[in-house]
Amino acid sequence: MIATNTLTDRQLDGQLTDAQWQIADAIARQMVLDGADINELRKAMAYLRETVNREDAGKKFFDYLKTLVRHGNTIGHSKRTVEYYRSLDVICSQYLTDYQDDAPRMLFLLGWAARLVKYYKDGSPTGELTVPEIKSERETELKAVAEENAFEIGQVLDAKITSIKGNKVTYEILDTIRLTQKEPKLLKTYTLAEGQVVKIEISTLKDDGSIKKLRAFL
Repeated sequence: MIATNTLTDRQLDGQLTDAQWQIADAIARQMVLDGADINELRKAMAYLRETVNREDAGKKFFDYLKTLVRHGNTIGHSKRTVEYYRSLDVICSQYLTDYQDDAPRMLFLLGWAARLVKYYKDGSPTGELTVPEIKSERETELKAVAEENAFEIGQVLDAKITSIKGNKVTYEILDTIRLTQKEPKLLKTYTLAEGQVVKIEISTLKDDGSIKKLRAFL
């Protein structure tokens, strides 16, 4: 029986969210379509497995992939090896950037992707294989908040300051939405601190109704 493009049996053990499952699935599909070498993926996973508990492991993993691309012609086993490295770098950057601060989860997603590569290679004709357009968990979460809250220009909300870097202040609204703005005048006039809750007024909305800009006042 030929497998279809959509897996009905997700074979999950409860450790992947729906969004994460879609990411692992999309990585596998893209690798098959690119003709990427599963062995190179396994080697990259071996590197991540060895470094997973180190500081900035996720960021260093992306640096490692870019190093492979730069030196692929030297360390590769064939002329196509650098193509495999480049494909792997592009795919991981596209789907795993949001997880670079969670290396164990990144490794888990790649593990499922590796399993699915074999699934699609063995059971699904490449011509019938497509990569679905997916959104990150963050994008899905923000969309849900925007749909639940009908924001209006002039609306006043509480916001927590989560970061102050130079003249930039990051505000967190409704425990989900984070916006960073330059606030030189505010920082000059007031003493602000991370964790502080302030009042903000929505000044501009995006076309989809989400908050684009705000005005903070104390």
